[in-house]
Amino acid sequence: MKEQNQQVERTPLGEQCFPFACHPGVACFTRCCRGVDLDLYPFDIIELKKGLGIGSEQIMRNHTRLSRGANPYFPTVKLKLVECGQEFVCPFLGEQGCSVYHHRMGACRTYPLERAVDRRIERGRAADCYFLTKHSYCLGHYEDQQVNVRQWLRSQRLAEHNMMNELWTEVDTILRTNPFKGEGSGGPTQQLVFMACYNIDGFRNFVLEHGVLESLSIAGRQRRCYQRDDKELLKFALEWVKHLLGGPSFLGRR
Repeated sequence: MKEQNQQVERTPLGEQCFPFACHPGVACFTRCCRGVDLDLYPFDIIELKKGLGIGSEQIMRNHTRLSRGANPYFPTVKLKLVECGQEFVCPFLGEQGCSVYHHRMGACRTYPLERAVDRRIERGRAADCYFLTKHSYCLGHYEDQQVNVRQWLRSQRLAEHNMMNELWTEVDTILRTNPFKGEGSGGPTQQLVFMACYNIDGFRNFVLEHGVLESLSIAGRQRRCYQRDDKELLKFALEWVKHLLGGPSFLGRR
């Protein structure tokens, strides 16, 4: 999560504890919801569907905007802020705080930590690394509560978000190689990939209308699971995108 025009410090963490707490009693409560520059990942849309009770297409139209980010071949999805007086704020900010708190975005859950992943081949496997991020406005760093990284991740229920974001990272890695070639930005393949990643309702309709599951010999029980479980369907969607773009995928081994 990034905040514009704010001084930010980052400190690498190991096992040591750090002071932090966020609650209505902290004087800066909800300050981080104002002027925020927040990237949204596919699983964030799944969670927002639960919190808002609306479809993924409506969420994308009403609450997101597209931006040119680190990947020059695929748009970055940003949270669309709303005007409130002299500032712009998160659309889910209510009088009592976050109105979608239990289904809030992964970046909101992670703060004040920032996650990095070491994927160097010599390590043998990917390893998480966390940094403590301090914005100058945030007074939560001066609270008495002491936590370590493991405790914070557990308290914020981040394991599921991190796992789903790792699946997205595998897709994003392929997207950075410009797999669309001559189609260019906004071509039919890119639009199909974007739908699979960010519009789970649209992808479900696409899968059913085009017999995608039947063509891949997906078992009937799993098909029924995809019809009702957005998270499981997103897992399939991300794997299907890798298969579609010629990347490593277990679907290609059928």
